[in-house]
Amino acid sequence: MSSFEIKGGIRLNGDIVPQGAKNEALQVISAVMLTADEVTIDNVPDIRDVNKLIELLGLLGVKISCTQVNEHERSYTFRADNVNLDALTSDEYVSKAAALRGSIMLVGPMLSRFGKALMPQPGGDKIGRRRLDTHFIGMEKLGAVVDRRRIGYSVEAPHGLKGRYMLLDEASVTGTANIIMTAVLAEGETTILNAACEPYVYQLCNMLNSMGAHIEGVRSNLLRIVGVKELHGCRHRLLPDMIEVGSFIGMAAMTRSDITIKDVQVEHLGMIPQVFRRLGIEVWQKGNDLYIPGQDHYTIERFRDGSIMTVADAPWPGFTPDLISIALVVAIQAKGSVLIHQKMFESRLFFVDKLIDMGAQIILCDPHRATVIGLDHAYPLRGLRMASPDIRAGVALLIAALSAQGTSRIDNIEQIDRGYQHIDERLRRLGAQISRIE
Repeated sequence: MSSFEIKGGIRLNGDIVPQGAKNEALQVISAVMLTADEVTIDNVPDIRDVNKLIELLGLLGVKISCTQVNEHERSYTFRADNVNLDALTSDEYVSKAAALRGSIMLVGPMLSRFGKALMPQPGGDKIGRRRLDTHFIGMEKLGAVVDRRRIGYSVEAPHGLKGRYMLLDEASVTGTANIIMTAVLAEGETTILNAACEPYVYQLCNMLNSMGAHIEGVRSNLLRIVGVKELHGCRHRLLPDMIEVGSFIGMAAMTRSDITIKDVQVEHLGMIPQVFRRLGIEVWQKGNDLYIPGQDHYTIERFRDGSIMTVADAPWPGFTPDLISIALVVAIQAKGSVLIHQKMFESRLFFVDKLIDMGAQIILCDPHRATVIGLDHAYPLRGLRMASPDIRAGVALLIAALSAQGTSRIDNIEQIDRGYQHIDERLRRLGAQISRIE
């Protein structure tokens, strides 16, 4: 068990480069199972969840090589030409797959190419119910048989997979991606309505098309997939992680720091800069970079009728749920009030008790909503010892600690390491006083 010790109240300065996108990585790395040819993926982040998925591929017999391009970036080459399906039932694979929620992304590719897959009950963040119905209902419509077992799920296609029309019950990002990977080798045409259209999904579609798939409607919520006999290799580059970009915007605002976030590919950020601007934060675009100037004060906007601002998550291109925790912590030192509405997960806001102990003025209205009354930097937060409950709340607590008066300690930082690459080292380059305690 590791911890971060943070001396807060220090203004940061400098440039920071976002890592490759974690959520995209979990999808496109799983897609290498769709071909026996060599697939190279660039800009792969060095984080626990991605490394665990790559380890699972190795257990299945996938040949893997890694190249360290520079201090920020790794490239991986995969070749799944001799997959050992018997390894799916090994104790080591079952144990490691159950510890990683992203392992669900292997089901679609394996079902598509090999006709069967096994999925232990996945782990991941404890942020509320995270059902898998969308994944399995879509696969069943394509001809799969899903069997719930004591430790997880068995998925097989005894009569092959055949394309068909389906209307998804929710615009699930991972559900859409898994169904796409199931359908690309299925016989005939598949139409998916209410598909998620986040950048992660259209990046996956672009990669699959470069491998020989036939997917139309990319970037929309209506996808048409014509199945092909086989896919070949390709080279694919991950986008910068939009969640890291939003986290760094929030960190700059809370610590009143002057920070440039490099190479963010602004066109793929959706509502993220706009929402932080509504919270009063200056976000300037300079080419492909975002510059956040140091601000002693930032004022939350009101709606035009004078009512309190609401920040809520929504399917793309709405504000991503993964940044709700960051928006909440940023509002603590704003001038004004805001209602934070986390619609998707009923346990994601329960970390606010730590922020209240630090001195924040937050009213938890119910499991989905919290009202933040900004302190406008009139009262600094107090350093505190706390534990990271999940990836995003952990980084929100880290941002609060960086802005607080005194020293804070955050335990269970393995949660943060699941999604943020060498975050302590990168923050020290900006001037933060943060140390890792093993």
